[in-house]
Amino acid sequence: MIDILLGKGLTAAHSAQLLLDAGDANGAVNRAYYAMFHVARAALAQIGPEVGQAKRHVTVIGRFGRYMVKERGLDPELGRSFSLAFDLRTIADYEPVVVDASDARQIVSSAEIFVQALSKPASEE
Repeated sequence: MIDILLGKGLTAAHSAQLLLDAGDANGAVNRAYYAMFHVARAALAQIGPEVGQAKRHVTVIGRFGRYMVKERGLDPELGRSFSLAFDLRTIADYEPVVVDASDARQIVSSAEIFVQALSKPASEE
């Protein structure tokens, strides 16, 4: 499960950059958020299957903050960027607007940092 989630996260991060380069800010934000979501679920699953089983977005974000940031000392900025990406993805997906290109660039960059930070083998941490 962990490898599949990491693979989905890496693919989504790559797709986010492609969409951003193509001028699709809303699509880029969606893929960037899902890159973070899948990698966060993989990180939580490494703690324990019951922790990683969450599928609801707010549950995954909450557990990420609790288990990864508070309990394991991960950079709080990663938790903030994950939460911000969720908010922006909600706007991109459900509101009748196009996300500002600079906001999309920020989220795609944050997703790349997030994925990179959480995809490192345990020996590199």
